[in-house]
Amino acid sequence: MKTLITLIITSILSFLVSQVQANPSLKKDFKIGDPGIASIHKMTFGPAGILFIGDSKAAQVVAIDFSEHPTLDNSKVKLDNLDKLISDMMGTTIDQIQITDMAVNPANNNIYLSINHSSGVPILLRVEDNVLKQVPLDNVSFSKTTLLDPISEEAKDKRGRKLRKWAVADIKYIDGKLLLSGLSNKEFASTFRSIDFPFGDTQDYSSLEIYHAAHGKYETHAPIKTFIPTTINGKSQVLAGYTCTPLVIFPMNKIKSGEHHKGRTVAELGSGNSPIDMIEIENEGNRYLLIANSNRALMKMDFKDLEAYQGSLTKPVVKKGAAEGVEYVNLPYVNVQQLDRMGDNGFIIIQRESSGNLALKTGNSWWVK
Repeated sequence: MKTLITLIITSILSFLVSQVQANPSLKKDFKIGDPGIASIHKMTFGPAGILFIGDSKAAQVVAIDFSEHPTLDNSKVKLDNLDKLISDMMGTTIDQIQITDMAVNPANNNIYLSINHSSGVPILLRVEDNVLKQVPLDNVSFSKTTLLDPISEEAKDKRGRKLRKWAVADIKYIDGKLLLSGLSNKEFASTFRSIDFPFGDTQDYSSLEIYHAAHGKYETHAPIKTFIPTTINGKSQVLAGYTCTPLVIFPMNKIKSGEHHKGRTVAELGSGNSPIDMIEIENEGNRYLLIANSNRALMKMDFKDLEAYQGSLTKPVVKKGAAEGVEYVNLPYVNVQQLDRMGDNGFIIIQRESSGNLALKTGNSWWVK
């Protein structure tokens, strides 16, 4: 019976995907050519095999049609020495490349990696049968939109570091809208955008404010580093991670164009750290949040605990590295540099292992329960 139900569900999902892919209105404004991508900072998939690329350097979002790429079985993917494989492909050395993001197409399990090359040329790779293949970007079916009021190319932080790369900090697609976090050129720089897709002439965006418990103050300039649109207690929310490392909830219906909004800080995950990726997965009817970090192990948080926590952190967390608020579990995955969903309850990571090997591999779903 379970097998029959699984087959029925799979058939329904396949039918729905085919209907979305058959809907030409999503790609009515697409054209063939070179979209002029200057950088790839963040990626996410929408319906119909559309990959959205956040290009901070050019302050734009590019949608590319990759629906013709075949369905692959990447359930047991494993690539060792990933940085060496990429640098050899590029004819350069490891220190000249950086993996900026990883995205999995949920419709066919295609895995894409974006690479920052020292030459400044953006590179996109696809994993096919445990082999890396470059995806040309100079002749694709695409549509794009330019961000309104992005952070200036000359803007710098207090340490003199350029801020333009945070024009697009993270992007997600949901229900006909592209959600985007980053920095604008406004007084309250931390910005959350909602962009209709197919792209139009308008963009809604609001400024954000949070209580940063590790810093002991309210802040309006730090961008959301990673986020997911989700439901908490039956309501649409944005669950957002910031550097050093508050976890904040923003009700979706209160993020309105031209308005300033304060989020509810529900956890401080430990100072001296920055969130890299955040995903939601399910197992046996239970929902979990996974967070990859720069200086912490992979964290697992139960949505039941998130929903039960009704408070808000409003006092400083004085002890260095201490955590407060909603509890989490450290999973035995350290040095996770990229994270994304794979299938219904699995995940895939890029991890620097203790041996020094940089590996692309699936995570063990045994831990997600």
